[in-house]
Amino acid sequence: MAKVYLCGSGSEAIEAAIKLSRQVFFEQDPQTRRVNFIARDTSYHGVTLGALSLSGHIERRAPYRPLLMKNVYHISSCNPYRQRIEGESDAAFVARKAAELEAKFLELGPETVIGFIAEPVVGAALGCVPHVPGYLKAMRDVCHKYGALFILDEIMCGMGRTGLGGGYQPIGAVLITEKVFNVLQKRGRFVHAQTYQSMPIQATAALEVQRVIREGNLTDNVSKLGEYLGIRLKAVLGNHPNVGDIRGQGLFWGIEFVKDNLTKEPFDRKLDVAENIKNTALLPPYNMTVYAGTGTADGVNGDHIMLAPPYILKKKDVDHIVKVISAVIKDVFKKIIS
Repeated sequence: MAKVYLCGSGSEAIEAAIKLSRQVFFEQDPQTRRVNFIARDTSYHGVTLGALSLSGHIERRAPYRPLLMKNVYHISSCNPYRQRIEGESDAAFVARKAAELEAKFLELGPETVIGFIAEPVVGAALGCVPHVPGYLKAMRDVCHKYGALFILDEIMCGMGRTGLGGGYQPIGAVLITEKVFNVLQKRGRFVHAQTYQSMPIQATAALEVQRVIREGNLTDNVSKLGEYLGIRLKAVLGNHPNVGDIRGQGLFWGIEFVKDNLTKEPFDRKLDVAENIKNTALLPPYNMTVYAGTGTADGVNGDHIMLAPPYILKKKDVDHIVKVISAVIKDVFKKIIS
């Protein structure tokens, strides 16, 4: 990536990406017909209207549907646990997803599509679902075939997870290629601004966070202990009758809960399974914070939690996390079943 635009939040970054993407085509042809975006179901890109328009999060969109952009079209997510056909290889699964994207391009008219946006690891909407190997390249190739932009939202998964500002300052960023930048130079500027963009204090904090991550080799720790966390979660909870899937990357892991492991049927939404697990985990003797999410199965039904421990944790901390969350899950389901 050649250039970086700094802003105050992830939602601001998505809004900037929407406008920047449109400007790229406008600068080449003011009469361009490229006005459409393709995004994915069961996705989440932010709370502002543009970001929410791209999102496929049914509940968060619901109150604002009349206000959302009408030029955003959704295709299916990349969720092998619920979408893979029995016996289907990664390559076949990816080919099916790429064909779906290409079909949407052809349906809309390739010359009308600005770009396709996706989360490499789906966070809030699906609960830490990583892309299948080969998926991103295949989707990018479809975009490039038709001259559209390929946009990745890494707000919840980039830099080890969300390591740009480390929580010390509100900061987000948009990274663009040299090719995109050269087009914008035709006008001489990006026609966009936000009140707290490119704040020196934000940039200083983010730079220091990057220094600490780099000098402490923290991404190596994220990779090694993230793999160990996944192994331990699957060993301890993999056979639980109500744990449907355990997935993630690095120190960003999700657990999806189901009523029936064979059919993958979700629990009745009224039971608030994920919320009960989150609230129970907060209480003594557990004293743990987890992220709870719903809509995992179909956008409305389905429960998941996410674990996102700090980059500096040690192996003993992973063991403690797995021990505690396992106890919490068993406690909650004992009450639900009884």
